[in-house]
Amino acid sequence: MHAHPEFVAAFDAALRGAPVPKGMVARHPEEVERRFAVYRNNVAVSLAEALAARFPVIRRLVGEVFFAPLARLYAETDRPKSPVLAEWGAGFAGFLEGFPPLAAYPYLGDVARIEFARGRAFHAADARPVDPAVLAGADPERVRLMLHPSVTLLTLACPAVSIWARNQPGREDVPLVAGPEFALILRDAGFQVPVRSVGQGDAAMLRAILSGERLSLAASAGQAAEAGHDPQPLLIVLMRAGAIVDARE
Repeated sequence: MHAHPEFVAAFDAALRGAPVPKGMVARHPEEVERRFAVYRNNVAVSLAEALAARFPVIRRLVGEVFFAPLARLYAETDRPKSPVLAEWGAGFAGFLEGFPPLAAYPYLGDVARIEFARGRAFHAADARPVDPAVLAGADPERVRLMLHPSVTLLTLACPAVSIWARNQPGREDVPLVAGPEFALILRDAGFQVPVRSVGQGDAAMLRAILSGERLSLAASAGQAAEAGHDPQPLLIVLMRAGAIVDARE
């Protein structure tokens, strides 16, 4: 009989096709492999379904027939490290980019990054929005904005925001842009998780805010990245979403 850590490792390997570990018994010894095969299949199907729920646009883009074995193959190479399956899938984008049959579709990895970030944003910790009066009286030269834990900025090599939006229900007519995109993802006050494409100025400003820069320096970063950049629209988006949770000097 294996020691507990060894048994767990052997059991996990068996779920991926290795021999059934010693210590597994049945009324008839010849049934051990057959019974375990049922369990092995149930785990594979459950993981594939969990991945499909987390990456519905990827499933739509590659098709259900292709996605099912793709998900099983990914589950064999990157097992969940937590019983909370919502935390699983961080490596799926890299897996898609390195999977030879999908080499002609380089945008899939970035679309997967959006979907994984949306899941994380939805499950992010709660934080109360800052009182608007605090923002109204803040000195941009001194104040540093603290953003909601769900706020994420993604730098994408492909127009993945447009592709993701085009594959939402009823939005097939969304125009596709060319070139890379920046994605702003957050959970708003209504517990929705929108995906917004932002320009270079907004991206630079947001990156500076997230790194703890003073608001005036963050605005300057936006203007340096994009001539004529106006910081107000981004601040309004963040305020309306309840994504600014503190303003500290």
